[in-house]
Amino acid sequence: MNAKQLTVMALVIGIVVMMVIPMPNVLLDFLLIINISIAITVLLVAMNTKDALDLTVFPTLLLVTTLFRLALNVSSTRNILANANAGKVIESFGSFVISGNAVVGFVVFLILTLINFLVITKGSERVAEVAARFTLDAMPGKQMAIDADLNAGSISDMEAQQRRKKIAQEAEFYGAMDGASKFVKGDAVAGIVILLINVIGGFIIGMVIHGMGFADSAKTFTMLSVGDGLVSQIPALLISTATGIIVTRAASEENIGEELVKQLLSYPRLLFIVSGTVALMGLFTPIGILRTFPVAGALAYGGWKMKRNMENHDVLTEQTTEEKEMEEVRSPESVVNLLHIDPIEFEFGYGLIPLADANQGGDLLDRVIMIRRQCAIELGIVVPVIRIRDNIQLRPNEYVIKIKGNQIARGEIMLDHYLAMSPGIEDDSVVGIDTVEPAFGLPALWVTEEVKERAEMAGYTVVDPPSVVATHLTEIIKRHAHELLSRQDTKSLIDNVKESMPALVEEVIPSILSIGDVQKVLQKLLREKISIRNLPTILETLADYGTYTKDTDVLTEYVRQSLSRQITLQFANPVEPLRVVTAGPGLEKTISEAIQQTEHGSYLAIDPDSSQRIFNVISEQMNRMMQTGQQPILLTSPAIRMYLRQLVERIMPEVPVLSYNELEPDIEIQSVGVVNL
Repeated sequence: MNAKQLTVMALVIGIVVMMVIPMPNVLLDFLLIINISIAITVLLVAMNTKDALDLTVFPTLLLVTTLFRLALNVSSTRNILANANAGKVIESFGSFVISGNAVVGFVVFLILTLINFLVITKGSERVAEVAARFTLDAMPGKQMAIDADLNAGSISDMEAQQRRKKIAQEAEFYGAMDGASKFVKGDAVAGIVILLINVIGGFIIGMVIHGMGFADSAKTFTMLSVGDGLVSQIPALLISTATGIIVTRAASEENIGEELVKQLLSYPRLLFIVSGTVALMGLFTPIGILRTFPVAGALAYGGWKMKRNMENHDVLTEQTTEEKEMEEVRSPESVVNLLHIDPIEFEFGYGLIPLADANQGGDLLDRVIMIRRQCAIELGIVVPVIRIRDNIQLRPNEYVIKIKGNQIARGEIMLDHYLAMSPGIEDDSVVGIDTVEPAFGLPALWVTEEVKERAEMAGYTVVDPPSVVATHLTEIIKRHAHELLSRQDTKSLIDNVKESMPALVEEVIPSILSIGDVQKVLQKLLREKISIRNLPTILETLADYGTYTKDTDVLTEYVRQSLSRQITLQFANPVEPLRVVTAGPGLEKTISEAIQQTEHGSYLAIDPDSSQRIFNVISEQMNRMMQTGQQPILLTSPAIRMYLRQLVERIMPEVPVLSYNELEPDIEIQSVGVVNL
């Protein structure tokens, strides 16, 4: 053991010895002064701590100081009763502090004891009890939050351990404080008992043993007893106050002095009101202006000074912020910020500013929130934050949509018009500005408010400009959802499933597949607009077939077959049969023979002439189906589905290609055409 440990143990043993061995008055005086010094030190330390856990030794310190104080009480009581003298410190408190009046001293002692016992100690005990209970109740939630941050990669293992340790320390600290506050309560009771023993016992001993008269004995021992009580109760009151400060401290970055000045004196106007109130008290009450006006003037000056300091602080803060921004721009590290690319950007000309300005009635921001919710429900992905900004380089009514910094689409709208799309039969009475609907490329008209009702009566689909932009943005996000799904997004989705199905996730990742492999499968599904919201089923399928193959194309086909009910409901109408164009035997044979197998997977090797003939036949059948107002769907065998999809995607990316295994057995299928070579 080192010197510090030996010293602390020696001091504790010395405190116990003090209760047994008599001490000379000179040594007792020094120890009483040390007791007062310790109490002041503990109070100041408690006021300057920023967190209760900065003083975790406080419960033990409370026990030691209480024991030290009681040991001094025992020693002083022995000297008072044996020698009718307890040293200069107690004598000074008995004569100087209470001015020689024992009754006044007794009342002061009683008041201090009641304040300590009923107010400070009782309140501190209750606060510590409630804090310990709430800390224990909050422990599971805090532990879950730490685990979530750790799984998301927000904190390291070391930070997680430190947070868990802090939570455990909080529970132990407030539990210990709940019990340690009983020490102070017991000390107050012991102080009253010791005072009564000193007064009554000293009065009797003074007359019987020391031969004092009745008056001298009462005066001497009462004054010494009250002085001894005050010497003990003042440090006890300081320690109790420190206890209350510790247990009532909330989380803060500053000590209590800075907090009081910052929080209580943050409203200089209120000091002017208080100043006026105090001045009115002097004018309209018998108190008089001589006593109230100096206080009112000091308050008014303080309010003015604080207001001026706050204004100077705001100016200084603004200047510091500007200087810091300029320094960041000049620094070499600022170039790194320019490398950041937003996943989705929506830029518009100055004429469309009312579209995004809530003060001018624009609701684009609210619509963006709804778009993200809609994509989460329909596709099962969390769309990244959409960056919305104006761009003076665009035409006033023009907007541009970018994905990862690259322009994907653009459009132009007229805020004071409505977009009217024809039902197929033109009405000459509906006149407007010819345009093209940006989301689906349909011919449309920009019509005025007066023509709007006429167009609706004629069967036109009429939408307002914000809806046009929202629809276009939604379609772009759905069309490029596979590009927006990053590895980090995939991990977040998997972590969400892990909270309810940890065994499933632990089986798949990383023992069978990596997050990158799962990302590729999800991207292939999103590329064909298949929702990945049913992620547990997708992971179940990957767990079943991932041990046989690592080819993400093949795994995607297995996943699609597992999602057959979802795919059927997505494309089929419960009332009518599912009308499809089927791949003929010649086409399937041609594609099957063109499939090449390699160690890195399989691919389709088909000559350009055959590809062109397939394109022509498929386009003919699909266009015929679209002319009848039906959704074109191509149905083929599972073996060649993904290869046929690769061909169709080049000419008609919106046409879904399904296999027989992806449709439920009870669905009615009607073939309206055959693609054959």
